[in-house]
Amino acid sequence: MENVVLIIHLILALSLIGTVLLQRSEGGGLGMGGGGGATGSRPAPTAMSKFTWALAAAFICTSIALTLIAASNTAGSSVADRFGADPVQEGVPVPDLGDSLLPPSLNGDDPLLPAGE
Repeated sequence: MENVVLIIHLILALSLIGTVLLQRSEGGGLGMGGGGGATGSRPAPTAMSKFTWALAAAFICTSIALTLIAASNTAGSSVADRFGADPVQEGVPVPDLGDSLLPPSLNGDDPLLPAGE
């Protein structure tokens, strides 16, 4: 199911890119350029712009569907659960770090402190 939605999502993305590139430029990029008879009016939507809006809506729907599918696949599990392995291997000793978060020194007596200049 996830693969089918992903393929549809990729096809929608590519066709959305194609339709945006095929549209005629309105000439006023980012609202610049001004001018024109009736300022602030928008031209009537063409079939290409309606098709672009439909592709964008379908793209958003498949994005939400993929998010929901991914969330349901990973609910209540961690990465370690997927591998089925215990994160701590048996027979490997775990060093006792005590209360200090500093690395041990070379002689093992005191923790290694940063040197001030």
